[in-house]
Amino acid sequence: MAHYAIGDLQGCYTELAKLLNKINFNHGTDTLWLVGDIVNRGAYSLECLQFCMQHESSVQMVLGNHDLHLLALAYGYGKLKRSDTLTSILQHPNLNKMRDWLRQQPLMRHNQTHVLVHAGLFPEWTVAQSAQLAHEVEQELHHNPRGYFANMYGNQPEFWSPDLEGYDRLRFITNAFTRMRVLNPNNGLDHQYKNVYHNIPTPQYAWFDAPNRQHLSHQIVFGHWSALGFLNEKQIIALDTGALWGGQLTAINLATEEITQIQSENQTNWRK
Repeated sequence: MAHYAIGDLQGCYTELAKLLNKINFNHGTDTLWLVGDIVNRGAYSLECLQFCMQHESSVQMVLGNHDLHLLALAYGYGKLKRSDTLTSILQHPNLNKMRDWLRQQPLMRHNQTHVLVHAGLFPEWTVAQSAQLAHEVEQELHHNPRGYFANMYGNQPEFWSPDLEGYDRLRFITNAFTRMRVLNPNNGLDHQYKNVYHNIPTPQYAWFDAPNRQHLSHQIVFGHWSALGFLNEKQIIALDTGALWGGQLTAINLATEEITQIQSENQTNWRK
């Protein structure tokens, strides 16, 4: 029995199938964590979503920003972008079934050693606190999805406070879990920087370089930041290696930390 994690799929179903074959994944004995963004931009978003639904006993995912964007569109909020590849889902006769399954997925999963999130874990939050805050968003998604998606989009508030209320509170939590890369001084969320790690302009810093991180009891497994690439240090495992953009799709055995990769079928130079 092995427990794997795989980076952002974003509709790269062909690469996923090849990667699972390469690691000899067995749905009867092995388990898999997916870091979210299973859909969008790639050619096979529908197939990736159907795969997760079909194998939910062995495959567990968390929601990424593209998954939430799909859900918002399915509820009539947000705008379909030129680069979106979600039409095959949005026009599918089983859209409502897929929509309802997807919105039941969490923002965070964890065990005794690892935390699975899409973008990262806000440095001021412990693992236990993070789980509780994720649950607040999940409850709203479950019980009032239209209200949630009507208020999800936006970059404010920038700073966390336990006193935040209503959709300001839920929006900050959502942005931290699904969009965070770089922080401004005093841990303010910055949504503009998407470039490589070593070019982060001072005084900004990566979320995992923030002082006094409160969740060092666990390794944080995440994706979202394709320009960051694979990184296994500082109690983090970054897994978005640009499968969508001509890079690789990466799997890690969380027990042995052995890495397995499949080259993208996209010929784009992902580093550019």
